[in-house]
Amino acid sequence: MTTTTMPMMETYPAEINLDRGKLAEAIDALIACAEACTACADACLSESSVAELTKCVRTNMDCADICSTTARVLSRHTGYDANISRSLLEACATVCKSCGDECGSHAGMHEHCRICAEACRACETACRDLLATMS
Repeated sequence: MTTTTMPMMETYPAEINLDRGKLAEAIDALIACAEACTACADACLSESSVAELTKCVRTNMDCADICSTTARVLSRHTGYDANISRSLLEACATVCKSCGDECGSHAGMHEHCRICAEACRACETACRDLLATMS
């Protein structure tokens, strides 16, 4: 999948205090996870067993919101504050783990939950990888 994330990083005229490759990977994973969680929540609402998926819907919505916000913040570099980025990445890793676990518990019955769980796990990894490079 081709995204504009890395080309935009490459054109940023000032220094970025993070590994640009890891940063682009994290932003792409965050955007993909937010989309998967939004679609999964919607699919859950269309299931006949929707009452059993209430926690899944809520977790999906929380994860989508946190991932979207984090992607937007990480895409801005002027006046960068590592403490804000670090806090958001930690929150993202936490919510992605929770959502991945919740969707994973429904993956045997709902393919959308399996796909979402994979996106959440990939995003959690990307967030933790970027966190590991921050000083």
